[in-house]
Amino acid sequence: MTYTLVIKNARLVLPHAVEYGALAIAGDRIDAIVPPDVTVPAAETIIDADGAYVAPGFVDLHIHGAGGVDVMNATQQELERLSAWLAERGITRFLPTLVPDTDQAYRRAVSRISDWVGRTLVDTPAGAIPIGVHFEGPFLAAARCGALRSVLFRRADDLDRFLAKVGGERLEGLPARMMTVSPELSGGCELVSELVRRGFVVSLGHTGADIEVLEQAFEAGARHMTHFMNAMPQMHHRRPGPVGWGLLKRGLTVDVIADLHHLHPEALRLVIGARTATRVALISDSIPPAGLGDGVYDVWGAPVTVAAGRAVNADGHLNGSVITVADAVRNCVSLGYRLVDAVRMATAVPARVLGVESLGAIEQGRVADLVVFRDDIQPFLTVIAGRIVFDNASRQ
Repeated sequence: MTYTLVIKNARLVLPHAVEYGALAIAGDRIDAIVPPDVTVPAAETIIDADGAYVAPGFVDLHIHGAGGVDVMNATQQELERLSAWLAERGITRFLPTLVPDTDQAYRRAVSRISDWVGRTLVDTPAGAIPIGVHFEGPFLAAARCGALRSVLFRRADDLDRFLAKVGGERLEGLPARMMTVSPELSGGCELVSELVRRGFVVSLGHTGADIEVLEQAFEAGARHMTHFMNAMPQMHHRRPGPVGWGLLKRGLTVDVIADLHHLHPEALRLVIGARTATRVALISDSIPPAGLGDGVYDVWGAPVTVAAGRAVNADGHLNGSVITVADAVRNCVSLGYRLVDAVRMATAVPARVLGVESLGAIEQGRVADLVVFRDDIQPFLTVIAGRIVFDNASRQ
């Protein structure tokens, strides 16, 4: 058998260990993991990794934009540019994330993104693949709005009208649909149940709900929490709230913005220590200025200042991030976590949250989404669905 692609002389980041060997890829799938003492099979293309790491491609659950592109209003050409930008940074799949806006703005964004996802399901990948849509709101608690515009939030009983207005029929058939909600809204747990019934992954966020309400939301089907600890009240020893509940609840996953600004390093260690790397997903929550450097930018109609890796609004509050998931992996490794665990939080966990378990691991039969990097975790080769979409040979 002649494979389409073989990557040899690699340190393979497998689910539980890093091992030397080669990967043999047939079409869009990993067909074999070749031990170092076995002859590398023939292939149409053979890449010598020269001892670099080969990991599963990174999956970002929560990204508003980057490289100057805002997924809320981007043109087709801008979306393709974002896709290429992400692939260069090792992200192979992602969930474009929409912020609360008017019905018309939502409808335009949903139409463009659903068309974009549809094209990527049939076309040869040229960059990172959007796999659905993440609604961060609009069914959120105004008291925990964070950087979002609370004037655009909706009542929990408005779901049917909302989906009809924004073009909910365009969401049917997308591989992943996610919505962040605040369960303490009147009718919030009923909203969770209805969203789950309609096939959404429901994440709890922007919330100050008490334990009883959080338990009800869990029973209704919510199994995840958005940018954990952020846009939530501090834990009190008599009112543990969403932070205390999220640290301990069995069967729950959480995601974190590991830019070392949204969470102090010790807070990040607390979350990973309590939940373990099997229950924490790394997200970027990046905004359009990500990758553009320091400066003042217009983000969703308001000025945001980026300086020293932090993005803040006019009130001095954090407003999304300017990192990538690769940066989050690097930050976790810098804190002493094993590369295997940092990679798992950027790959297998988010894929599992979305229910797309063909992704997220180097195993026989999995989709061949791969990223190659050295100790600095700066990707120089990205493979999506078995095809090389980014190859910066000068990085080797």
